Amino acid sequence: MRRLAFLGASLAAGVLVLTGCDNKASEPFHDAPRSHVNNDAPMDVVNGSDGFSNVGTKCDHGNRLYVAYHGDSAYAAVAVVAQDPTCEGR
Repeated sequence: MRRLAFLGASLAAGVLVLTGCDNKASEPFHDAPRSHVNNDAPMDVVNGSDGFSNVGTKCDHGNRLYVAYHGDSAYAAVAVVAQDPTCEGR
């Protein structure tokens, strides 16, 4: 009986681990609705040294966006430079 309970608990834990691990970079858009305007241009990526966050930057409608992220962690930071002169025409 104990073996059966242990096997059931192990199976449930395994299913939770396998389904709970997800790659946020490939996650579809589950949050807010998106408009029809897309900016699929690639970001310039600055790789931080080991232990430090990476930074991605790109222009969008004349504004410079910075996104700091750390690998596949669940956190990130966003900063915007409004009307960045280096983004003219982008």
